Amino acid sequence: MIEISLRKALNLAKGASVLEADFNLQPEIAYTLYGASGAGKTSIFRMLSGLMKPDCGRITVNGTIWYDSEEKINLKPQQRNVGFMFQDYALFPNMSVRENLNFALKKGQNKSIIDHLMEIIELNELQHRNPQELSGGQQQRVALARALVNKPELVLLDEPLAALDKTMRLTLQRYITKVQQEFGFTLLLISHDVGEILRVSQQLFELKDGQLQPPREPASFFTGNAVSGKFQFEAEIINSSKEGILFILDLLVGNRLIKVVVPPEVVADLQPGDQVIVASKGFNPLIYKI
Repeated sequence: MIEISLRKALNLAKGASVLEADFNLQPEIAYTLYGASGAGKTSIFRMLSGLMKPDCGRITVNGTIWYDSEEKINLKPQQRNVGFMFQDYALFPNMSVRENLNFALKKGQNKSIIDHLMEIIELNELQHRNPQELSGGQQQRVALARALVNKPELVLLDEPLAALDKTMRLTLQRYITKVQQEFGFTLLLISHDVGEILRVSQQLFELKDGQLQPPREPASFFTGNAVSGKFQFEAEIINSSKEGILFILDLLVGNRLIKVVVPPEVVADLQPGDQVIVASKGFNPLIYKI
Protein backbone atom coordinates (compact mmCIF):
# COMPACT_ATOMS: atom_id res chain seq x y z
CA MET A 1 0.00 0.00 0.00
CA ILE A 2 1.22 3.48 -0.92
CA GLU A 3 -0.28 6.26 1.22
CA ILE A 4 0.10 9.85 0.01
CA SER A 5 -0.95 13.13 1.58
CA LEU A 6 0.66 16.24 0.09
CA ARG A 7 0.18 20.03 0.19
CA LYS A 8 2.09 22.45 -2.02
CA ALA A 9 1.55 26.12 -2.92
CA LEU A 10 2.03 26.42 -6.69
CA ASN A 11 1.49 28.81 -9.54
CA LEU A 12 -0.85 26.69 -11.64
CA ALA A 13 -2.45 27.46 -15.02
CA LYS A 14 -5.28 29.35 -13.30
CA GLY A 15 -2.93 31.28 -11.00
CA ALA A 16 -1.63 30.83 -7.47
CA SER A 17 -3.23 27.85 -5.76
CA VAL A 18 -2.66 25.20 -3.13
CA LEU A 19 -2.33 21.70 -4.54
CA GLU A 20 -3.89 19.08 -2.25
CA ALA A 21 -3.41 15.40 -2.99
CA ASP A 22 -4.67 12.74 -0.59
CA PHE A 23 -4.82 9.26 -2.10
CA ASN A 24 -3.82 5.64 -1.67
CA LEU A 25 -2.40 3.29 -4.31
CA GLN A 26 -2.82 -0.47 -4.16
CA PRO A 27 -0.03 -2.89 -5.14
CA GLU A 28 0.06 -4.16 -8.72
CA ILE A 29 -2.60 -1.69 -9.94
CA ALA A 30 -2.17 0.77 -12.82
CA TYR A 31 -3.60 4.26 -12.17
CA THR A 32 -3.95 7.36 -14.33
CA LEU A 33 -3.55 10.91 -13.04
CA TYR A 34 -5.82 12.96 -15.30
CA GLY A 35 -6.55 16.67 -15.61
CA ALA A 36 -6.04 19.81 -17.65
CA SER A 37 -2.55 20.95 -18.64
CA GLY A 38 -1.04 23.03 -15.85
CA ALA A 39 -3.23 21.45 -13.15
CA GLY A 40 -0.22 20.21 -11.16
CA LYS A 41 0.01 16.56 -12.23
CA THR A 42 3.76 16.66 -12.93
CA SER A 43 4.30 18.47 -9.62
CA ILE A 44 2.75 15.48 -7.84
CA PHE A 45 5.17 13.20 -9.70
CA ARG A 46 8.11 15.40 -8.75
CA MET A 47 7.10 15.32 -5.07
CA LEU A 48 6.68 11.54 -5.14
CA SER A 49 10.11 11.07 -6.73
CA GLY A 50 11.86 13.49 -4.38
CA LEU A 51 12.62 16.13 -7.03
CA MET A 52 10.28 18.67 -5.37
CA LYS A 53 9.69 19.17 -1.65
CA PRO A 54 6.06 19.48 -0.51
CA ASP A 55 5.11 22.23 1.94
CA CYS A 56 3.76 19.55 4.24
CA GLY A 57 2.41 16.02 4.21
CA ARG A 58 3.50 12.40 4.22
CA ILE A 59 4.44 9.66 1.74
CA THR A 60 4.58 6.06 2.97
CA VAL A 61 5.41 3.22 0.58
CA ASN A 62 4.78 -0.31 1.86
CA GLY A 63 5.59 0.75 5.40
CA THR A 64 8.67 2.85 4.54
CA ILE A 65 8.39 6.61 5.07
CA TRP A 66 9.70 8.55 2.07
CA TYR A 67 8.56 11.93 3.32
CA ASP A 68 7.09 13.23 6.57
CA SER A 69 7.06 16.97 7.23
CA GLU A 70 6.38 16.56 10.95
CA GLU A 71 9.14 13.99 11.47
CA LYS A 72 11.46 15.94 9.13
CA ILE A 73 12.01 12.88 6.93
CA ASN A 74 12.71 13.52 3.25
CA LEU A 75 14.49 10.71 1.40
CA LYS A 76 16.62 11.74 -1.56
CA PRO A 77 15.51 10.57 -5.04
CA GLN A 78 18.17 7.85 -5.12
CA GLN A 79 16.90 6.53 -1.77
CA ARG A 80 13.35 6.08 -3.05
CA ASN A 81 12.48 2.86 -4.82
CA VAL A 82 10.77 4.65 -7.70
CA GLY A 83 11.08 4.45 -11.48
CA PHE A 84 10.50 7.70 -13.38
CA MET A 85 10.11 7.73 -17.18
CA PHE A 86 10.56 11.22 -18.60
CA GLN A 87 9.00 12.62 -21.78
CA ASP A 88 12.44 13.45 -23.22
CA TYR A 89 13.88 9.91 -22.63
CA ALA A 90 16.99 11.36 -20.83
CA LEU A 91 19.27 8.61 -22.15
CA PHE A 92 23.04 8.98 -22.06
CA PRO A 93 24.02 9.59 -25.72
CA ASN A 94 27.57 8.21 -25.36
CA MET A 95 26.39 4.88 -23.91
CA SER A 96 24.90 1.86 -25.65
CA VAL A 97 21.47 0.51 -24.74
CA ARG A 98 22.99 -2.08 -22.40
CA GLU A 99 25.33 0.50 -20.85
CA ASN A 100 22.37 2.83 -20.17
CA LEU A 101 20.65 0.01 -18.32
CA ASN A 102 23.83 -1.01 -16.50
CA PHE A 103 24.29 2.56 -15.28
CA ALA A 104 20.86 2.46 -13.63
CA LEU A 105 21.70 -0.63 -11.54
CA LYS A 106 22.14 -0.21 -7.81
CA LYS A 107 25.51 -1.12 -6.33
CA GLY A 108 25.75 -4.90 -5.99
CA GLN A 109 22.49 -5.55 -7.84
CA ASN A 110 22.26 -8.72 -9.93
CA LYS A 111 22.69 -7.84 -13.61
CA SER A 112 20.37 -10.65 -14.75
CA ILE A 113 17.47 -8.17 -14.54
CA ILE A 114 18.87 -6.43 -17.63
CA ASP A 115 18.73 -9.58 -19.76
CA HIS A 116 15.19 -10.22 -18.51
CA LEU A 117 14.02 -6.71 -19.36
CA MET A 118 15.65 -6.74 -22.77
CA GLU A 119 13.84 -9.98 -23.57
CA ILE A 120 10.43 -8.71 -22.42
CA ILE A 121 10.74 -5.33 -24.17
CA GLU A 122 12.55 -6.86 -27.17
CA LEU A 123 15.79 -4.89 -26.97
CA ASN A 124 18.30 -7.68 -27.58
CA GLU A 125 18.97 -6.68 -31.18
CA LEU A 126 19.48 -3.05 -30.12
CA GLN A 127 21.66 -3.58 -27.04
CA HIS A 128 24.94 -2.40 -28.61
CA ARG A 129 23.53 0.67 -30.34
CA ASN A 130 23.74 4.22 -28.99
CA PRO A 131 20.55 6.29 -28.53
CA GLN A 132 21.19 8.45 -31.63
CA GLU A 133 21.03 5.28 -33.74
CA LEU A 134 17.53 4.45 -32.46
CA SER A 135 14.06 5.61 -33.52
CA GLY A 136 11.85 7.49 -31.08
CA GLY A 137 9.88 4.36 -30.27
CA GLN A 138 13.06 2.35 -29.67
CA GLN A 139 14.41 5.05 -27.36
CA GLN A 140 11.13 4.94 -25.42
CA ARG A 141 11.51 1.20 -24.97
CA VAL A 142 15.03 1.74 -23.58
CA ALA A 143 13.76 4.48 -21.25
CA LEU A 144 10.98 2.17 -20.02
CA ALA A 145 13.46 -0.65 -19.37
CA ARG A 146 15.80 1.70 -17.52
CA ALA A 147 12.94 2.89 -15.28
CA LEU A 148 12.37 -0.74 -14.26
CA VAL A 149 15.98 -1.88 -13.70
CA ASN A 150 15.82 -1.37 -9.93
CA LYS A 151 12.51 -3.27 -9.62
CA PRO A 152 10.75 -0.17 -8.26
CA GLU A 153 7.71 -0.34 -6.04
CA LEU A 154 6.25 2.68 -7.83
CA VAL A 155 6.66 3.59 -11.52
CA LEU A 156 5.79 7.11 -12.72
CA LEU A 157 5.14 7.67 -16.44
CA ASP A 158 4.68 11.34 -17.38
CA GLU A 159 3.01 11.38 -20.83
CA PRO A 160 5.73 9.02 -22.02
CA LEU A 161 4.26 8.33 -25.47
CA ALA A 162 2.97 11.79 -26.41
CA ALA A 163 5.50 12.32 -29.23
CA LEU A 164 4.91 8.97 -30.96
CA ASP A 165 2.57 8.10 -33.81
CA LYS A 166 -0.56 6.04 -33.15
CA THR A 167 0.89 2.69 -34.25
CA MET A 168 3.98 3.08 -32.07
CA ARG A 169 1.87 4.28 -29.13
CA LEU A 170 -0.19 1.10 -29.30
CA THR A 171 2.97 -1.00 -29.36
CA LEU A 172 4.47 0.79 -26.34
CA GLN A 173 1.19 0.57 -24.44
CA ARG A 174 1.31 -3.20 -24.86
CA TYR A 175 4.89 -3.25 -23.53
CA ILE A 176 3.88 -1.15 -20.51
CA THR A 177 0.97 -3.46 -19.68
CA LYS A 178 3.15 -6.54 -20.19
CA VAL A 179 5.97 -5.46 -17.87
CA GLN A 180 3.52 -4.10 -15.26
CA GLN A 181 1.88 -7.52 -15.07
CA GLU A 182 5.26 -9.29 -15.11
CA PHE A 183 6.89 -7.23 -12.32
CA GLY A 184 3.78 -6.38 -10.29
CA PHE A 185 4.70 -2.78 -9.46
CA THR A 186 2.23 0.03 -8.85
CA LEU A 187 1.95 2.24 -11.92
CA LEU A 188 0.93 5.90 -12.02
CA LEU A 189 0.47 7.36 -15.50
CA ILE A 190 -0.10 10.93 -16.67
CA SER A 191 -1.89 10.96 -20.01
CA HIS A 192 -4.46 12.93 -22.00
CA ASP A 193 -4.97 10.10 -24.50
CA VAL A 194 -8.27 8.44 -23.62
CA GLY A 195 -7.51 5.25 -25.54
CA GLU A 196 -4.18 4.95 -23.74
CA ILE A 197 -5.84 5.46 -20.37
CA LEU A 198 -8.48 2.82 -21.09
CA ARG A 199 -5.89 0.30 -22.32
CA VAL A 200 -3.26 0.78 -19.60
CA SER A 201 -4.97 1.71 -16.32
CA GLN A 202 -7.62 0.25 -14.03
CA GLN A 203 -8.31 3.36 -11.92
CA LEU A 204 -8.29 7.11 -12.63
CA PHE A 205 -7.73 10.12 -10.37
CA GLU A 206 -8.86 13.49 -11.72
CA LEU A 207 -6.93 16.57 -10.59
CA LYS A 208 -9.35 19.49 -10.71
CA ASP A 209 -8.86 23.01 -9.32
CA GLY A 210 -5.94 21.83 -7.20
CA GLN A 211 -7.93 19.01 -5.61
CA LEU A 212 -7.49 15.32 -6.33
CA GLN A 213 -10.87 13.64 -6.78
CA PRO A 214 -11.71 10.10 -5.55
CA PRO A 215 -10.67 7.29 -7.92
CA ARG A 216 -13.01 6.00 -10.61
CA GLU A 217 -12.88 3.33 -13.27
CA PRO A 218 -11.69 5.01 -16.49
CA ALA A 219 -14.60 3.70 -18.56
CA SER A 220 -17.24 5.11 -16.21
CA PHE A 221 -15.33 8.41 -15.95
CA PHE A 222 -15.40 9.01 -19.70
CA THR A 223 -18.80 7.51 -20.52
CA GLY A 224 -20.83 7.77 -17.32
CA ASN A 225 -22.66 4.72 -16.04
CA ALA A 226 -25.09 4.42 -18.94
CA VAL A 227 -23.29 1.64 -20.80
CA SER A 228 -23.67 -2.11 -20.54
CA GLY A 229 -19.99 -2.87 -21.15
CA LYS A 230 -20.73 -5.30 -24.01
CA PHE A 231 -18.28 -3.33 -26.13
CA GLN A 232 -16.39 -0.08 -25.87
CA PHE A 233 -13.64 1.48 -27.98
CA GLU A 234 -12.11 4.80 -28.93
CA ALA A 235 -12.47 6.12 -32.49
CA GLU A 236 -12.01 9.17 -34.68
CA ILE A 237 -14.86 10.51 -36.79
CA ILE A 238 -13.87 10.56 -40.45
CA ASN A 239 -17.23 11.47 -42.00
CA SER A 240 -20.99 11.53 -41.39
CA SER A 241 -23.71 11.11 -44.01
CA LYS A 242 -27.49 11.16 -43.85
CA GLU A 243 -29.45 8.08 -44.92
CA GLY A 244 -33.18 8.74 -44.64
CA ILE A 245 -33.95 9.77 -41.08
CA LEU A 246 -30.70 8.33 -39.71
CA PHE A 247 -26.99 9.14 -40.02
CA ILE A 248 -24.02 6.90 -40.79
CA LEU A 249 -20.74 7.70 -39.04
CA ASP A 250 -17.46 6.58 -40.61
CA LEU A 251 -15.16 5.86 -37.67
CA LEU A 252 -11.43 5.12 -37.68
CA VAL A 253 -10.55 2.54 -35.03
CA GLY A 254 -6.79 2.02 -35.03
CA ASN A 255 -6.13 1.39 -38.72
CA ARG A 256 -9.61 0.09 -39.54
CA LEU A 257 -12.67 1.96 -40.80
CA ILE A 258 -16.09 1.00 -39.45
CA LYS A 259 -19.59 2.38 -39.99
CA VAL A 260 -22.14 3.02 -37.21
CA VAL A 261 -25.79 3.98 -37.74
CA VAL A 262 -26.99 6.63 -35.27
CA PRO A 263 -30.03 8.92 -34.83
CA PRO A 264 -29.83 12.66 -35.76
CA GLU A 265 -29.49 13.89 -32.16
CA VAL A 266 -26.21 11.98 -31.75
CA VAL A 267 -24.43 13.82 -34.57
CA ALA A 268 -25.67 17.31 -33.62
CA ASP A 269 -22.37 18.41 -32.03
CA LEU A 270 -20.01 16.02 -33.82
CA GLN A 271 -17.75 16.75 -36.77
CA PRO A 272 -14.88 15.03 -38.63
CA GLY A 273 -11.74 14.84 -36.51
CA ASP A 274 -13.57 14.52 -33.18
CA GLN A 275 -12.42 11.74 -30.87
CA VAL A 276 -15.28 9.65 -29.49
CA ILE A 277 -15.95 6.58 -27.40
CA VAL A 278 -18.36 4.07 -28.90
CA ALA A 279 -20.10 2.02 -26.24
CA SER A 280 -23.26 -0.05 -25.95
CA LYS A 281 -26.59 -0.01 -24.19
CA GLY A 282 -28.55 -3.10 -25.03
CA PHE A 283 -28.03 -3.44 -28.77
CA ASN A 284 -27.81 0.29 -29.46
CA PRO A 285 -24.47 2.09 -29.97
CA LEU A 286 -23.77 5.13 -27.82
CA ILE A 287 -21.36 7.83 -29.04
CA TYR A 288 -19.53 10.00 -26.48
CA LYS A 289 -17.41 12.95 -27.58
CA ILE A 290 -14.11 13.21 -25.65
